[in-house]
Amino acid sequence: MLPKPEPFVKPDMIFSVSDASALLKKVVETAFPEIRIRGELSQITRATSGHLYMTVKDANAAINAIIWRGTPVNFKLEEGVEVIVTGRFTTYPARSNYQIIISSIEMAGVGAILKMLEERKQKLAREGLFDASRKKPIPRFPQTIGVVTSPTGAAFQDIQNRLRERFPVKVLLYPATVQGNTAAAEVAAGIEYFNRMNNVDVIIVARGGGALEDLLPFSEEIVVRAAAASRIPLISGVGHEPDWMLIDFAADVRAPTPTGAAEMVVPTKISLIQELDNLSHRLNNAFTNNLINLKRGVSAIILKNPKQVLMEQSQRLDDLMRTMNIVIDKKLQYVHQRIELLSRFPTILSTKLTVLNQSVQHMGQMLNSLSYKNVLNRGFAIVRDKDDKIVSTVSAVPASIEFADGVLKL
Repeated sequence: MLPKPEPFVKPDMIFSVSDASALLKKVVETAFPEIRIRGELSQITRATSGHLYMTVKDANAAINAIIWRGTPVNFKLEEGVEVIVTGRFTTYPARSNYQIIISSIEMAGVGAILKMLEERKQKLAREGLFDASRKKPIPRFPQTIGVVTSPTGAAFQDIQNRLRERFPVKVLLYPATVQGNTAAAEVAAGIEYFNRMNNVDVIIVARGGGALEDLLPFSEEIVVRAAAASRIPLISGVGHEPDWMLIDFAADVRAPTPTGAAEMVVPTKISLIQELDNLSHRLNNAFTNNLINLKRGVSAIILKNPKQVLMEQSQRLDDLMRTMNIVIDKKLQYVHQRIELLSRFPTILSTKLTVLNQSVQHMGQMLNSLSYKNVLNRGFAIVRDKDDKIVSTVSAVPASIEFADGVLKL
């Protein structure tokens, strides 16, 4: 039970209504400069001024609440959502009631938070912010690393310690709160700062573990969009291994912890030394193998006697001469055949002409034998009409008669 406060108003004191209301307002505001209340939202109303009016209730009571315009709200306010509000109590004398002025509001139920995160994840995924094609490779040997986190948190100390152990590099810190209403805006500003200055090779966004509600800033749209838009490769090292925030999907690489992010961004000195030793060993082996192969090649070379080389070339020349003589003989034989054929051409031509003359004479004889003049010589005649057409009937009127020795006009 809360202690009962001692009364400070005397029974014989008389106040005006305004004075009593002002006194009550002062007492309430002094006693409750800040309070956190858990309850369920109902009767949410947005006034034309932009202020939000609602009720925070449980099974037994209800408290009027106000969120002034401009107060950051990181999720959609809905009827029945369980929340934790932080604010101060005050009174409203015009209606004789008390109310809480909310300075921050957060989801209270894990189920409601997970539902909200899933809806936001699907929305951002549809926009392509989580596509694998957007992922950038982390540089192998970064010279400068930018870290966005709280300067007083354990995450930054863990990152620095692990970098010193593995491969010391230059680290630039952008200080940002990692919990509370301003955390999301500050983290997004840090990512945008390093991109604007372009003074680091890779960015680590880090925070240690915590409750789901504490990690919510790293699932805000402003942070996810800043991570997706980063031109500099970005590693998300928020929370512990089981914790997944929406920035993990937009980052180029997700680390299980801030320490894991430091391990991902630089190699260890021991691993580099081992890698160099392996490369040196492979290089020596390759060089030795090349020398052995060259030695074998030189040993395989047989130096011939100059006289032997000359004799071999002379033999090749003789072979070429024989081949050339055979080709030339065949060409000459072909030419002789063509010349002989051409020499017989006049005789062939004369024979062809004689045959053609005989054919012409025969055709002339056949033409004469088939001519109608020969028919006329045998006593026949041709009767024609006035149009010089042959008449073949008695009814036609003849105009001329052609005999073998001339034409008789009628």
